[in-house]
Amino acid sequence: MTTKRKTLLPQTASRSSKDVTTAATAPVKIALLGFGTVGSSVARVLATSKLPGIELTHIFNRNVERKRTSAAAKCVVGSVVWTENFADILNSRAEIVVELMGGLDPAEGWLRKSLAAGKSVVTANKQLIAYRGASLFRLAAKHGVQLVHGAAVAGGVPVIPGMLQGLGGDQITRISGIVNGTCNFILSHMETGAEYAAVLAEAQGLGYAEANPSADVDGFDARAKLCILSRIALHAELDPDAVATQTISTVEAIDFAYAKELGCTIRQVSRAQLEKNMVHARVAPMLVPLTSPIAWSHGTQNMVVTSGKFGGDVVFSGHGAGGEPTAVAVVSDILAVAQRSVAVSLPVHRRKVTGEFLAPHYLRFVVDDKPGIVSGIAGALAKVGANIDSLLQRPGYPKHNLPFVITTEPCLTSTIEKAVATMAKMDCMLERPLCLQILTIDDKAE
Repeated sequence: MTTKRKTLLPQTASRSSKDVTTAATAPVKIALLGFGTVGSSVARVLATSKLPGIELTHIFNRNVERKRTSAAAKCVVGSVVWTENFADILNSRAEIVVELMGGLDPAEGWLRKSLAAGKSVVTANKQLIAYRGASLFRLAAKHGVQLVHGAAVAGGVPVIPGMLQGLGGDQITRISGIVNGTCNFILSHMETGAEYAAVLAEAQGLGYAEANPSADVDGFDARAKLCILSRIALHAELDPDAVATQTISTVEAIDFAYAKELGCTIRQVSRAQLEKNMVHARVAPMLVPLTSPIAWSHGTQNMVVTSGKFGGDVVFSGHGAGGEPTAVAVVSDILAVAQRSVAVSLPVHRRKVTGEFLAPHYLRFVVDDKPGIVSGIAGALAKVGANIDSLLQRPGYPKHNLPFVITTEPCLTSTIEKAVATMAKMDCMLERPLCLQILTIDDKAE
C-alpha cells in the first residue's frame, strides 16, 4: 500500500500551521532500480549535492550484496534499504521509482506495477519509452502520477526538457543529429586515419561499446532515441522497427579521405522529417558538410538540431555518454517530479514512416580496374534516372584493388538502392559498393 505525502496535496484553510510546516519539510522518498554505472552515479550525485527535499530510501539490484559492498556504495547512507526483491520497492513508501536497468523485460512489468501503485517513475530506458511509451504514459495519467524520461536521449544534454518546455510553442518539422556517443567516438577517431576495428576495440576497452556492439554500430540504439524525439518534437508516434537503419561498420578510413575532398566528414546521423501525414526517418552514416554543426561533434558528444517553422534551427550539444552526465539528467528529472513541475503535453498521432529521402549520394567502389567500368556505372545510374555529379580517384592504389568514388545529383533513396543492386553484380566489383547519403541543408523528403 502506498502512503501519499502531505506535500503532494493542496493546502486548505482548515490545515494547521504544524501540518503546513510538515508538508514543506518532509522529503520525497526515492527508490533506485539498478546500481550500475548510471545508478551508482545517481546515488553519488544525490549524496554529494545534498539536494533539499530528496531522500534515497531503497536500492534494488540483482546480486545486491555484491553491489552493497562495492566501492561505489560508499556514498550511500546506512539507512538505505538494499534489496533484490522488487516487492520491497512496491510496498515501500517511496514515491518516485527511478529505473536505470534498461531493456523491455522485466523493466516494463516493474514500471507498470509502480505506476499502478501511485508511484511516479523516472527512467533513462530508451528502448522501453520507444516501444512502450504511449501505453505507459496513458497508465501514468490514469493513476495521476508522472512518467519522466529526460535522460533517455543524449544523456546529460537537456534535449527532451528543452524540446518540451522551450520549443513546445513552435512547429518542429525536422530533427537531425548525433544521439549515439559510441558511434561518434568511433567515427570521429577514424577521421584522423584510424581503422574501424582498432577504434571499436578501443571503445570497448573504455566501456563505451559492449562486447557485442550491434545495438550501437548498426543503429538500433539511435533508432529508439530518434523515435522518442519524434514523439516529442514532431508529435509523431513511430514504430521503431519501421525506421530504416544502416551500419557504420562498412565505413573505412579511405571514405574519410574522400569525404574531406568533398568538404565533408562522416557521422552517424539520426534524422526525421514530417511531410503531411508521413514521417521520413533514417539512422545511418552520412557525409556531413564541415560547415554543419553536426560535423563539429567529436568523441562521445551528442548533438541534436531542430528546425522549426517559427523559431528556425536550435542546436543542443554536449556529452551524451557516461554515468555522470546521464546522472545529471536523471537527478534533474527527480527534482522536477518532486517539485511537481508539469511538462507541456501536446497531442501525439500515430504516423507511418518511410526511409525515403531526396538527397545527393556518395558511392565508393573497390574494383579490379579494366576498361568500361565508369560507363557501366553511369549506365546503371542512367537506367534509374540518376545523374553523376563528380568522380574522384586518389592516386597510389593498385589497379587490381582500386577504390574510387562517384557522387550523384539528388535522387530518391529507393532509386539509388536499385542502381547499387545492379552495380554490385558487375564482374569488376570486389565488394558491394558503399552508398551514403550526403546531408545538405536543403535535403527534402519525397
